[in-house]
Amino acid sequence: MKIRQILQGKKINALFSVTSDTTVFDALVEMANKNIGAVLVIDEGKLSGIFSERDYARKIVLKGLHSEDTLVKDVMTSKVITIEMEDKLEVAMQIMSDKHIRHLPVMEGGELAGIISINDVVSSIIKEQKSQIESLQGYISGNYA
Repeated sequence: MKIRQILQGKKINALFSVTSDTTVFDALVEMANKNIGAVLVIDEGKLSGIFSERDYARKIVLKGLHSEDTLVKDVMTSKVITIEMEDKLEVAMQIMSDKHIRHLPVMEGGELAGIISINDVVSSIIKEQKSQIESLQGYISGNYA
């Protein structure tokens, strides 16, 4: 399975973003309203970072900063790890595991095409395995096409 298929299978494939000059508080409000764990940071049409719940916990709360006074650019992850649309699911799993990240922006031709989460990856694996099991059961019982 390729990343393209995961994006196509998502119920909601909207890209939610803030700019680097957004306050952390406003970014958190956006994340809460959309029920997402990370938001892309886009400046002048280009991906400049990602801000996640982990960034908030480690760079705001633990350092005694205030979300109303801190800008996203001061705490976002600016070295964003991305994946390509034509990469395989296994590549995403390996990146997420090795880098301990839960969200991967997806690129196509140098442009941002979407974002996948660890939940998207796990759901895709479950769906793929369920399909394989059903095929094998059909084969065993003689009900295969």
